[in-house]
Amino acid sequence: MADGGGMFLLVTPAGGKLWRLKYRVDGREKLLAIGPYPEISLSEARKRRDQARELLAQGQDPSREKQWAKLRGRLEAENTFKALASESCTERKRDGSKAWASATAKRCEYLLSLLDTSIGKMPVGAVEPADILAAIRKIETKGNLESARRPLQLASAVLRYAVATARLASDPTRDLRGALTAPTVTHYGAITDASRVGELLRAIDGYEGMGAAKIALQLAPHVFVRPSELRHAMWEEIDQEAVVWTA
Repeated sequence: MADGGGMFLLVTPAGGKLWRLKYRVDGREKLLAIGPYPEISLSEARKRRDQARELLAQGQDPSREKQWAKLRGRLEAENTFKALASESCTERKRDGSKAWASATAKRCEYLLSLLDTSIGKMPVGAVEPADILAAIRKIETKGNLESARRPLQLASAVLRYAVATARLASDPTRDLRGALTAPTVTHYGAITDASRVGELLRAIDGYEGMGAAKIALQLAPHVFVRPSELRHAMWEEIDQEAVVWTA
């Protein structure tokens, strides 16, 4: 049943009704599937016919453009922020001499997971500065300002990775500098006079508290790690023959 402009309604032997558009590209006759009736109304079918004919006027093939649109949609569905974050972290963990240590990787993956409920399922190309800011604000309102700044830095790294792998045009977090509340810096007691370091070491040796605590205090000046890293050290991380601790 012809409608005009090359469009017609194809009625199948089973009773189905399908909108089709007949057109020519480079002298070859082609057929574009517009959709089923009544799901696609006559007015909507005519609108899609006109859009297809506009593409033809621009020298483009409507069928090919439809295939590309489906492919782009599938790629966008696969390239969610969460998927790109996982891929980016995997690359950082095996980045040669710059690879993340196990503890660093675990911490960064955890911080990125805080963004999952907000932007994790969004196609990376659809993420706007406002989406990221809203996600970070949720963390910030819980009171840990530093824990809000770090996910923003990691999110920016993920989006720059998306840019580098040609899945995003630019990093939207670049417009968020200064948008977060700066945390108040707390200064802790520290020895700034080198001549007093010896006093500290003698005080550690004279400590009479728990044995494990004393050993940890004696180790700390030699390894310069965070207290939590020292407390969670495992024997399997220590090569006694090589005298090396790999955290």
